[in-house]
Amino acid sequence: MDSTEQINQHGYIHRKQDYLKRLRRIEGQARGLQRMVEEEKYCVDILTQVSAMTKALQSVALGLLDEHMSHCVVEAAKAGGPEADAKVKEASEAIARLVRS
Repeated sequence: MDSTEQINQHGYIHRKQDYLKRLRRIEGQARGLQRMVEEEKYCVDILTQVSAMTKALQSVALGLLDEHMSHCVVEAAKAGGPEADAKVKEASEAIARLVRS
């Protein structure tokens, strides 16, 4: 891999398998929720599982945000110029979306 490929890699790449495992687990939780509704389980039990799934997704999102800030934003800031401004704006907008969700 040349230096250009290293620079263009996403910050999360070194933890890609961890993220994939977590997302597969969340996918399983979603199927479990569907089953609970199909089987007409108790509302509060379903809501408890929705909460667990939401927390799992938030954990993935925060991890990816941290990776983005420490890799993509830092690298752009080092380079300076309009790309740095764009990355900071992009990160701020991502944080705002997470806070609203």
